[in-house]
Amino acid sequence: MLFSNADEIFDAFKMFVPYYLLIALPLMIIISPVNPVAGAQEFPAFRMQQYDLHGVPHGCRSSIVSLDGRGLSSWSSSRHCVLARIEDLTEDLYRDIRTRAGALLVILPKQEEMAKLSDTAKQHILSLESAMMQQETQIPVYFSHWTPEIQSILEDIDEISPTSNQKGTAAEAMINQISANGYQIVVGAGHPSVRTEISIANIHGKLVGNGHEDKLPTVVIAAHYDSFAVIPGEAYGANSNAAGVAMLLELARLMSSLYSDTRTHPRYNLVFLLTGGGKMNYQGSKKWLEDQVDGENALPQDSTYVLCLDSIAGSGPIYYHVSKPPKEGSVGDRLIKSLNTAAEQEEQTTSVLLNHKKINLAEETLAWEHERFSMKRLPAATLSTIKSHKDFARGSILDTKDQLDVSSLARNTRVVAEALGKHIFALNSGKIFSDQLGVDENSLQMWIDYLASMTRATHIVSHKNHQVVGALKDTLAKYVKGVKVTYMVPDRRDPELAFYDPVKTTVNVYSVKPAIFDLILTFAIVAYLLIIYLVLQNFSSIYSLSASIVGVRKNKSD
Repeated sequence: MLFSNADEIFDAFKMFVPYYLLIALPLMIIISPVNPVAGAQEFPAFRMQQYDLHGVPHGCRSSIVSLDGRGLSSWSSSRHCVLARIEDLTEDLYRDIRTRAGALLVILPKQEEMAKLSDTAKQHILSLESAMMQQETQIPVYFSHWTPEIQSILEDIDEISPTSNQKGTAAEAMINQISANGYQIVVGAGHPSVRTEISIANIHGKLVGNGHEDKLPTVVIAAHYDSFAVIPGEAYGANSNAAGVAMLLELARLMSSLYSDTRTHPRYNLVFLLTGGGKMNYQGSKKWLEDQVDGENALPQDSTYVLCLDSIAGSGPIYYHVSKPPKEGSVGDRLIKSLNTAAEQEEQTTSVLLNHKKINLAEETLAWEHERFSMKRLPAATLSTIKSHKDFARGSILDTKDQLDVSSLARNTRVVAEALGKHIFALNSGKIFSDQLGVDENSLQMWIDYLASMTRATHIVSHKNHQVVGALKDTLAKYVKGVKVTYMVPDRRDPELAFYDPVKTTVNVYSVKPAIFDLILTFAIVAYLLIIYLVLQNFSSIYSLSASIVGVRKNKSD
């Protein structure tokens, strides 16, 4: 025997008290609530739109999050960050979360699945986007795309919901509540900061007609190149307004061929204008008008017509939006007649419908870009395949190139090109463009692929020397002369427009156990240590009892 009696063994243990803790380590590892490797995860996330327009705040006003994650059925207070799939989030639920929760993390479908959503699901998202932008939101709101890891988190959150529909006994439900993983949602993006540098670019060039330039009538073709969505980091704007930009560049290419030939050089000036800040009440158009109409090189109001292109890739009719119905025989009247004539020549015939809407100066933003020109007494119209300016498809995360039919855009481009050609040559019949000199659908596709492959939210493209501005300038300069880029910079003392960072950040999700698990674990540890303490205090008696039991069994076996 190593020791002669129990007292010697007890004294030996007392000399090595710290090593008693080693007994507890295996137990602690076994009941550890989470794998350390999987205990923290990171996901890229986009913050909801935040900007000020004419001093009125819009969108999300906060960014920092450090809250417990909860599902739609389990959150209850401002201590919770609500995680919800966008298909499960309704307008009423969002309004409730906005007023009572601490933060919101919306899970979007995978990007490749966005185009496969049903019409009902798309309409649900459009309505929700509209509701989210109606009023400013004080809590942080983030968006992240679905991943298997996020799906696992959502399932774990559903398990700890007291109202989750779990089958089994009450004991099983309690065990599930104790064993389920909880999550801490952390976003350390810092407080929202105002962008100090905003430069909204306008790109414009001109095809000069045959004759004295200042005395020739002028048609301005305009389209804004930026996009909008409730998530600026997901604002790809394929139809609104990559389609309008692609059409404008194609019209510039087609018309330049006519203007380069002395036999077909018309007595009209054509100005091509690509504006920024379109989704911010057409700030770029406003700046351009201040320079062109009020400046030294003022456009003649009595002989200028402005034709704006916006969301023009739809398969339905083309709407001719105006603020004032055109008079019989006016430029606007002749243009819409030319458009209808050109539409009838298409194999897949379409129609051009007049849509009259008065300018409502009481509204914060203008409905269409042509209204900005009409306010300067320039006759103007907007061509669009969208009937109502309130259609939120003009500013949605669903407006991607997968949703756009380039063949419809090509058809509409042929209609506009033919109508414009008939107008400047004063023709009522025949075709201006032949098959050899016609709309290049591949060129339209290339521009849609390029523009709609990146987010063009005004917040993001309003930097000097942005790649989109450079590409548009270089391309337009191939077809028209005197291409210039001018910038609209908000007044620092009283800015009409202000943007806030961050746009994109990282959401950290830490796996934790529910509070009840910590309570039970505390009781278990206390009970374990108490048992060890009692064993050590009574080791001599326990040892003697054990020795006597062993001795009795040994005697019986002998």
